[in-house]
Amino acid sequence: MHYQHFINGQWAKSATTNTFATINPATEEVIAQLPAGNSDDINLAVEAARDAFDHGPWPKLSGAERGAYLQKMAEIINRRLVELAKLEVLDNGKPYPEAEWDIEDTAGCFEYYANLAKELDNNRETDIELPEPRFKSKAIKEPIGVAGAIIPWNFPMLMAAWKVAPALAAGCTMVLKPSEITPLTALALGEVAEEAGLPAGVLNIVTGLGQDAGQPLAEHPDVDKMAFTGSVPTGSKIMEMAAKQVKNISLELGGKSPLVIFDDAGIEAAVEWIMFGIFWNQGQVCSATSRVLVAESIYPQLLERLTIEAKKITIGEGNKDDVLLGPLVNESQYEKVLAAIKRGEQEGATVACGGKRAVGFDKGYFIEPTILTDMSDDSWIWQEEIFGPVVCVKPFKDEAQALRLANDTRFGLAAAVMSKDEGRCERVARAFRAGIVWVNCSQPTFVEAPWGGYKQSGIGRELGQWGLNNYLETKQITTFNSDEPWGWYIK
Repeated sequence: MHYQHFINGQWAKSATTNTFATINPATEEVIAQLPAGNSDDINLAVEAARDAFDHGPWPKLSGAERGAYLQKMAEIINRRLVELAKLEVLDNGKPYPEAEWDIEDTAGCFEYYANLAKELDNNRETDIELPEPRFKSKAIKEPIGVAGAIIPWNFPMLMAAWKVAPALAAGCTMVLKPSEITPLTALALGEVAEEAGLPAGVLNIVTGLGQDAGQPLAEHPDVDKMAFTGSVPTGSKIMEMAAKQVKNISLELGGKSPLVIFDDAGIEAAVEWIMFGIFWNQGQVCSATSRVLVAESIYPQLLERLTIEAKKITIGEGNKDDVLLGPLVNESQYEKVLAAIKRGEQEGATVACGGKRAVGFDKGYFIEPTILTDMSDDSWIWQEEIFGPVVCVKPFKDEAQALRLANDTRFGLAAAVMSKDEGRCERVARAFRAGIVWVNCSQPTFVEAPWGGYKQSGIGRELGQWGLNNYLETKQITTFNSDEPWGWYIK
């Protein structure tokens, strides 16, 4: 692999000799030392992206021409699928089948936006009907310019694709700053761009720490748009920086998403979706349904079945067969999750299952699947995002109480409801204050559908046509369409 920045179509040494280590979370071994880029590296990357947008061919190409590059990138990713999935496991720790699914979705994302880029040729301009016949007007869509993207560590290559693919489809150029915790597949995306023949400067990748590389990117005056996925505090800082320049932003932040299970939902199906909603990717998912609300009449039975099944989950290194729960991404996240469980206990919560380091592991950041009960409505553990394999389960009396508890949060990313009553599901789904709602399931994500949250869970929407619109500006062009003078001043 190339352990350098990817700037202006070339692999470039960093402006600094500082480096940081990326760690295998299953073994705690160093995988590689990568350049800790700084503002000088960001300046070079933004300069390359700015020149490629202002003077290069990319924004002037037709959507079909840009789509052909994106399709080529999808084909390369598919060809390298096994290699990239193994790299994701090594860097992030997730089980291999999950990583393989992520890389398949990454290729699918590029393919989807390749098609949307082609469609843009036919819907870039819209004629506007005016009441004044001497004028004609149209609205046209144009790429917003240079986009900066800062991505998280939980789905490293997929989250890069969610931003890179629509930005490039729209005609933007981009500077990507991957998480310093999991930068390897983002750098591999530079190799993909290079092989696909992407014009120089269209995609630039700088590795580094948030304060040294992320902040200069967010503050850079030549960056027209910032896209960020991560924590609420960091998103708030990026919003503050962008406000000083009135910079366009989109933010996909945290969540504490509810899953409401009514008494007519099947116990086995409910247990399966609870587990998928919180133990997938070790619970390190922004939309994880980490607050489970269960109808009182089935609560004891469901909790018993959930506890039994959670204890069966195979824990281990992501590259081992049949592993369903890998390590947390790094030591810091491991310590945060254990501290959160301890705080929950101190506040009165009961640990029904798990709650500690997984048995049998001397190395690696492994935590048992954890189920907490008996917490109060205003407790920290019920209200705050933990980002680990920890689910809080609480009974409810009726639909009104379930909705009150579900919506009583500063977050609003996702929510789910399970019931055989279609009318109730529709009613509850519409009552949730969340941007993503699942009915009789949890976590399915499709590139065609919008993704984003209410309240402190973010601003804007990714994926689908909405993701493309993030990187487009709308311009009005109005023409005086008469041989007669206007006649306002000169009669």
